[in-house]
Amino acid sequence: MARKGNQVTTGKIRMSYVVLDKPRAVVEGQEPKFSMSILIPKTDKKTLGEIKAVLEEVKQAAVKDKWGGKMPSNLRTPLKDGDEERPDDAVYAGHYFINATAKTRPLVLDYDKQEVMDLSEVYSGCYGKAVINFYAYAAPGNKGIACGLLGVQKLYDGEPLGGGRITASAFDDDDEDDFLD
Repeated sequence: MARKGNQVTTGKIRMSYVVLDKPRAVVEGQEPKFSMSILIPKTDKKTLGEIKAVLEEVKQAAVKDKWGGKMPSNLRTPLKDGDEERPDDAVYAGHYFINATAKTRPLVLDYDKQEVMDLSEVYSGCYGKAVINFYAYAAPGNKGIACGLLGVQKLYDGEPLGGGRITASAFDDDDEDDFLD
């Protein structure tokens, strides 16, 4: 794990809601983006410490530079507690999570640090590392800190999230002639 300015390279994370193949808009009318929810185990004190330190630095700089000398009362930050925000989702239990986005495709590497050409290999449920950066924003009635997704490294496979994958054998059927009648 490393840190450069407002950029953090995480320790081992789990990937969720992975959108790396082509950008998508979350809400109709919004700009399409690449994105991923980054699940950080609460036991990873080193990564969490680095992220919290960067968030504090960005917050203090934004008070001076972006937010007119005042800390917003409704400040939004990207680091969320999975036990509190998603209490009914076992995947998020025992984790903090960050939703990170990018306007341009982030670098996607495999275990050997080779670029992944088949992006279907990096999916919700696999494990890896992420390189993220934090920045302040100020929109009318909405001030906070957001997280950019710069790169992802897949370390190994995990149980797919969101229904899993199927193979061609799922379509095997002894009654295939029935629908031709």
